[in-house]
Amino acid sequence: MRQYLDWRGATAKVRANREKALLSHIWNYAREHGLTKLANPCRGVRGFTESGRKDVYIDDQVFAAVYACANPSLKDAMDVAYLTGQRPADVIKMRVTDIRDNMLTVRQGKTGKTLRIRLDGDDGTRNGLGRKIDEIKERKRATKVADTAMIVARGGTALTYSGLDNAFERAREKAAKAAEKEGKVELAATIRGFQFRDLRAKAGTEKADRKGLLEARQQLGHTTVKTTERYVRLGMIASPTK
Repeated sequence: MRQYLDWRGATAKVRANREKALLSHIWNYAREHGLTKLANPCRGVRGFTESGRKDVYIDDQVFAAVYACANPSLKDAMDVAYLTGQRPADVIKMRVTDIRDNMLTVRQGKTGKTLRIRLDGDDGTRNGLGRKIDEIKERKRATKVADTAMIVARGGTALTYSGLDNAFERAREKAAKAAEKEGKVELAATIRGFQFRDLRAKAGTEKADRKGLLEARQQLGHTTVKTTERYVRLGMIASPTK
């Protein structure tokens, strides 16, 4: 296990950790069901330290660059992910049937927590998410495939996680190459470092700036404000002493 981690970790430390965890899970299952009596080879083997992405913030320029190169399905996914602040896996699981009482109901896969996100603003008119969902529903009516998935692929069937990942990777690389052609090397590097999951932090940061940490905590579905603080990538806004 140590040899494998060192080999895999030379190019992908995070993936090495995940693969070690998967092997450990499989081995424990095998022991539990009497398929082996051997000790778990992962026990006592330390993985690599992960620093996370606590300093990564995707600004509007980077978002717009990738969005411009995205296909319609990816644009829908990016919009919904940003407007709801939910994880990628939860975004692609959303269904139009999840809309009740003018709210989108989201059951988070990681925490099991249920959120209801309003589709109207305080003045009773459609907010950004409401308008986006209305647009998606109108487009879905024109397709022959009756799939209840909120985010659908070109044929009208539900967009898969791998489909989302591949579409995002293509759009990101296309946007990066376009930036390089314009001589914007730094922008290109930032675009290549953009991950779809960063949209959750972007949503949390901008919601905290506008409405405060408590509102951001509710939107992201966190149990404590302390957890939400890790998603505020630009730092809190403060006023001077005078």
